[in-house]
Amino acid sequence: MSVFQRLSMIFKSKANRAMDSVEDPRETLDYSYQKQLELLQKVRRGVADVATSRKRVELQVQQLEQQSGKLETQSRQALEQGREDLAREALTRRSGLQSQIDGLRQQHEQLQGEEQKLTLAAQRLQAKVDSFRTRKETIKATYTAAQAQTQISEAFSGISEEMGDVGMAVQRAEDKTAEMQARAGAVDELLESGALDDVSGSSRDDIQSELDRMASSSGVELELERMKQELGGGSAPAPQIEEGGTASSGGTGGAGGSTANGSGTNGSSANGGQTQPYRQGEGA
Repeated sequence: MSVFQRLSMIFKSKANRAMDSVEDPRETLDYSYQKQLELLQKVRRGVADVATSRKRVELQVQQLEQQSGKLETQSRQALEQGREDLAREALTRRSGLQSQIDGLRQQHEQLQGEEQKLTLAAQRLQAKVDSFRTRKETIKATYTAAQAQTQISEAFSGISEEMGDVGMAVQRAEDKTAEMQARAGAVDELLESGALDDVSGSSRDDIQSELDRMASSSGVELELERMKQELGGGSAPAPQIEEGGTASSGGTGGAGGSTANGSGTNGSSANGGQTQPYRQGEGA
């Protein structure tokens, strides 16, 4: 195989593949249907031409028959007048017309047979065209449905180029978002630990930073709870003192020994309770 033959084969194969990629079966079917309609139109035009020729022959036969009848009448009149020569001439012409009439009648029969054949062929071709049109529409509908189903399936599965690009864009956005969140968290941790200086103008002193660290620990919560309990215990001594005094005065009876002892105990606790408010007053 020569180089030019190989190049020709390669070019033809590439061209064939390119044509297959751009070919649409629906357009091909429509083109074939259009060609069949054109062929049917030609057959119908042929039937019309044959019918026209047949009609023309019929008119010629009618005209020749009229002339033949006229010559026959003239030959009779010539015989009646004793003009046998004229009668013979008229009959001779009539005989020539009769031969023409016979030939036209044969031609008429041939044209009539040809017209019947073409009419039958046109009917058969019309039936084929109708059948092809129905099949064409069915194939086109099936192809369109299959194409739509393929596009939908590719879109859902992410195979198509458009959905692939969208998926890649979403993935890149998610990666960038995760990276920015991680960077922001790392910067916040460095700022809280003091490894980085806050240059936004809202710098905090060491005490505030210490308090913030304490507020974030559970020990601070326990310390505050203990302080609340101490403050709550120091606000209740006055009612206890009054109750203790009432108990002492009421304990002068013989049955109040244990009560007096209890009052003494309460008194000592009351005295202890009075010390805290007093100290708070002193501090104030």
